[in-house]
Amino acid sequence: MQLLILDALNLIRRLYAVQENRQQDTAAALVATEAALNHAAGRLLERFAPSHVVAVFDGAPQGFRHRLHPGYKAGRAPMPEALAGHLDRLQQGLWQLGIDALLSDTDEADDLVATLARTLSRHGLAATIVSTDQGFCQLLGPHTRLWDHFNQRWLDTAYVQQHYGLQPAQLVDYWALTGVSGSQIKGVPGIGPKRAKALLKQFGNLDSLLAGEPVSKEQKTVQQHKHDALLARQLVRLVDDIELGFNLKDLRYRPSTKGP
Repeated sequence: MQLLILDALNLIRRLYAVQENRQQDTAAALVATEAALNHAAGRLLERFAPSHVVAVFDGAPQGFRHRLHPGYKAGRAPMPEALAGHLDRLQQGLWQLGIDALLSDTDEADDLVATLARTLSRHGLAATIVSTDQGFCQLLGPHTRLWDHFNQRWLDTAYVQQHYGLQPAQLVDYWALTGVSGSQIKGVPGIGPKRAKALLKQFGNLDSLLAGEPVSKEQKTVQQHKHDALLARQLVRLVDDIELGFNLKDLRYRPSTKGP
């Protein structure tokens, strides 16, 4: 059994950006995006031959992270209005391919993806996430993998080791230290990627780094900004225990049952 999880807006927004540059007007870009999405989805279904599949959409722009940190994702460019108005049609196109949509009024798409993947992993079942979002690398494990469709590559443990010099399980603490600029998560002042990697190689994790008497200037800095680090970790860590309200069998891939 294998569940294919599409990070739908990650896929759609990238496809639309390409078509927006290629087409003469917005209407043509939307039509081309729909065709490109259906083509990409078809290729993914053919490549992975999943037993189950779902496209996860972001239906909760204001979740618990915004309440914890009002500046969360502030300044991000909103989805183009025309594309937002076309999402229902794009969802319908995926449905006709046998791919149902999942979205929540209260939970971010990333947390829905994490819940799906981790739920399967706990039962020894496989999930493949399709996204360019490296935040999903924290979910990597024996039963969970991450595919970058646009660069046609696995974002796997080897990638994490090469790119970050760490293990996937250390990434949440790494981002807690460095912050994530694209989400307006500040982390610990003065701790950049190089220092964060060195600290985690030395201490293993953030909890050990925060414990005990500081033995270096960097450790003292982290302890002085403990609140910032712990808040950042809470914002970065994906929630994996959401009550989804459906059974896995509802996501079984049955292309022949869908129709216009």
